[in-house]
Amino acid sequence: MNKNIKEVLYNEDQLRDKIRQMGAKVSKDYYGKDLILIGILKGSVIFMSDLLKEITIPCKMDFMAVSSYGNSTKTSGVVRILKDLDFEIQGKDVLIVEDIIDSGVTLKYLMKCLSARKPSSLEIICLLNKPERRKVDIDVKYVGYDVPDFFIVGFGMDYAERYRNLPYIGILKDEIYK
Repeated sequence: MNKNIKEVLYNEDQLRDKIRQMGAKVSKDYYGKDLILIGILKGSVIFMSDLLKEITIPCKMDFMAVSSYGNSTKTSGVVRILKDLDFEIQGKDVLIVEDIIDSGVTLKYLMKCLSARKPSSLEIICLLNKPERRKVDIDVKYVGYDVPDFFIVGFGMDYAERYRNLPYIGILKDEIYK
């Protein structure tokens, strides 16, 4: 374990099992539909990669990069699209793939933006959900785990672009980011 991690919340085996279950559910729910998974960069990359391996139906993938944090640990409330989609989503079934949902501010903005492009359906799947931190109402179709309000890193999630490569999800020690 990394010396800056206070506690491991979910190990590799737990994550693999959860993502396998989520992939099976998505495959069942979207069977026969024109599914596009949209990963939100950079945090969702590892989750999305593993999720795609567990989805057994044909689907496409694309990415968006949005920011409301910059280099801070708290959202600024101002959302910027840094990279837009390569595919049109009108008439498609769209599943936004998020690593973690915190305040929900960025995702709420993104849902409004993508909804205007007239997809057949627009839903969210996230590996981690922090309901205690929610500032806006947001409907999430698939949630891997509800997590407590700690600074979480690993498995794609970072602090100052570090710790993304940890194969598990852990709580960062307070002294690292305060």
